[in-house]
Amino acid sequence: MTGALAREPELGAAEYKAIAGILHDAARITLGEGKVTLVQSRLGRRLRQRGLSGFRDYLRLVQEDPDERSTMVAALTTNHTHFFRESHHFDHFRSDVLPELKARAGRRPLRLWSAGCSSGEEVYTLAMCLLGESRGAAKWALEGDVRLLATDISPPVVAATRQGFYPEAATKAVPPIYRDLWMEEVEGGLQMTADVRGLVSARELNLFGEWPIRRRFDVIFCRNVMIYFDDRAKAELERRLVDQLQPGGTLYIGHSERLVGEAQTLVRPCGHTIYRKAGDLP
Repeated sequence: MTGALAREPELGAAEYKAIAGILHDAARITLGEGKVTLVQSRLGRRLRQRGLSGFRDYLRLVQEDPDERSTMVAALTTNHTHFFRESHHFDHFRSDVLPELKARAGRRPLRLWSAGCSSGEEVYTLAMCLLGESRGAAKWALEGDVRLLATDISPPVVAATRQGFYPEAATKAVPPIYRDLWMEEVEGGLQMTADVRGLVSARELNLFGEWPIRRRFDVIFCRNVMIYFDDRAKAELERRLVDQLQPGGTLYIGHSERLVGEAQTLVRPCGHTIYRKAGDLP
């Protein structure tokens, strides 16, 4: 074991600083002190896969190869989520927002966005809340112009979202009535049914890059994403998110996050880390 540990590439202070700079430039993520072990572990795998002996060689590769740079950023992105995480948001969605969406169904397209979707538990929780507790009650959404967008900077988790497959243990928080209706047993676990997956478009997106998005959203979930950004980056992203909402649209952020900057003046709080944009839904 000692010999194996000795052969692991060592991440020096200069290399760590350079990696942190690349991550901030690419995704505005602030990599603070104390993350050396995490970075060394996650990128050590890439070194082995690319046949490199040290982090200096890896940094040269990242600087020369845009694809490897993107892979590095994705590898250092934290993807932790679970079904019905921070459940008060979904309670509010069902009680306060969903009736308004149903009232507008058929009059115009309805759009919802999970920004920083990780492996999809959030967007599929939202989809199940939208569809409800019977297939009859779900017809308005399944047969209407209703779509959910799920985006993340990491290609592997976007692929996982498209697949919509989860080990059985990961679905324990899903109410049985939802699980019976909107999930099906497959080898090794459960998969979201085809009609639920059909509501969701999963796409790779850097929140600080271009947004090739044509429509405004009725609902945006961007939770536990901004904890990795400094206040300047938070203010920029929050303003863009609010601008992307319909008048009267609802923004949900993480329980430990807060609005900063100009976005605060454009919304009103309507629950814990829940905000409604000024105006009425069209």
